[in-house]
Amino acid sequence: MNHSLDECTELALSAGLDILTHLSAKRVAPHPKSFIGSGKVEELAAEVEALCAELVLFNHELAPAQGRNLEKYLQCRVIDRTELILDIFAQRARSFEGKLQVELAQLQHLSSCLVRGWTHLERQKGGIGLRGPGETQLE
Repeated sequence: MNHSLDECTELALSAGLDILTHLSAKRVAPHPKSFIGSGKVEELAAEVEALCAELVLFNHELAPAQGRNLEKYLQCRVIDRTELILDIFAQRARSFEGKLQVELAQLQHLSSCLVRGWTHLERQKGGIGLRGPGETQLE
């Protein structure tokens, strides 16, 4: 566990982030809504407010819904380890091809966050008869 935290710290420093504090929590299984429990979310929100933090980094993979829920509650950007690594690659890509590859990887990662994001636009009207209900907004 300590090795993983050290590695994440080095990644954050490589990305040019200023580390204000570390919080850790032990859970048997991740909470489906926020990855961490509600008490730890409240503790984290207090830390974010006290330190005027602009970003919270999780040393684990967050589900898109977990990231959205945390951002809504904490009122700041929340990223996971994968997003941090992609950001580092984006900062360091020099060639045109390299920049395109990183952008493609970032878009693929972000596309998972769009799922169910616009459920109010789930189906547009279209098609007559047997042609189907139409395309989704994300298409």
